[in-house]
Amino acid sequence: MVKILLLYSSVDGQTLKICNTLREQLRKQSIVDLVAIDDFNGDTDPYDKIVIGASIRYGVHNKKVIDFINSKKEHLDSIKAAFFSVNLVARKPEKNTPDTNPYVTKFFRTIAWRPNLVEVFAGKLDYKKYPFFDRIMIQFIMWMTKGPTDPHTEIEYTDWEKVKEFGERLKVL
Repeated sequence: MVKILLLYSSVDGQTLKICNTLREQLRKQSIVDLVAIDDFNGDTDPYDKIVIGASIRYGVHNKKVIDFINSKKEHLDSIKAAFFSVNLVARKPEKNTPDTNPYVTKFFRTIAWRPNLVEVFAGKLDYKKYPFFDRIMIQFIMWMTKGPTDPHTEIEYTDWEKVKEFGERLKVL
């Protein structure tokens, strides 16, 4: 049976929610370990596939994700591997693919790794959940990008059908 590492970095929980959905979909035919980047012990040898999910905060992915990829690049290159990004910019149709999402294109310009499969998912906007400073900054960013700024806004932009399709592609990866 194929053993998959589903490694994630999530700030507000949406990336973890996506990973849980993928884990449920994949565990029917694979052994799937779901591990936060902060809790990972570093041993990738037991895995046949590695899937990395990372959210964006203030325009960048978690540095630990980048450090992991750089330190494990040789192993990542030797197995089937996938990456997905979760960000609010992907709520816009013209920015919801790996080739059109500015955070993903910037990310891959800064690292040498090229996974077998890449995807982008829109995240969730929930102003009530954010600490004061984060809420103000995200409202400002949303204002600049013509998004909702009402402090009571809670919108899940994630396209769950797209997540399911990604899971199906992971099965045959």
